[in-house]
Amino acid sequence: MDLDLTGGFCGVVLAGGTAARMDGIDKASVELHGRTLLELAVDAFLDADEVVVVAPASVPTERPVTFVCEDPPRGGPVAGFLTGLDALLRRPAHVGVLAVDMPRVTPATVRRLREAAAGRDGAFLVGADGRRQLAGVLDAARLAAVRPGHEEQHGMALHRLLAPLDLALVPATGDEAVDIDSWADLRDLGG
Repeated sequence: MDLDLTGGFCGVVLAGGTAARMDGIDKASVELHGRTLLELAVDAFLDADEVVVVAPASVPTERPVTFVCEDPPRGGPVAGFLTGLDALLRRPAHVGVLAVDMPRVTPATVRRLREAAAGRDGAFLVGADGRRQLAGVLDAARLAAVRPGHEEQHGMALHRLLAPLDLALVPATGDEAVDIDSWADLRDLGG
């Protein structure tokens, strides 16, 4: 299938977590091999028409992005994702979501997710343990059909939002599914 990967696609980077196991540091500003985790996440959306970053504070990026924060802050991935979606200037056919602490997700990863999402409601990356990662692509219209009200979004688990959707699960290759939840995780990646 020849998939048009250049139009109708936007990305949302979630960078508003508490980083409790990393002393509450802003993960977006953590550097790995001389680049911030935020820059690496934004790079993964190379093919996106627009990228929104959901975070309590902005971090400089080479690519222009829009920064927003859910209200109230730290509402979890569903509140963050939907806040980011609402901040997009365009109404894309598909929207990607990526946690800022997944530095091995690349543009090629996102392209595989987009290809797997064709004809489905979306696709998410899964690690070797079979666990769904916070890296995926969703059909924006299908997402709108299952979207909860504003009050229900705060603290909602992502699996509850995604439960009614027909999702392809895309096995991670290499260390794509690695996330940085601790200083040891960062050290293991060479940071």
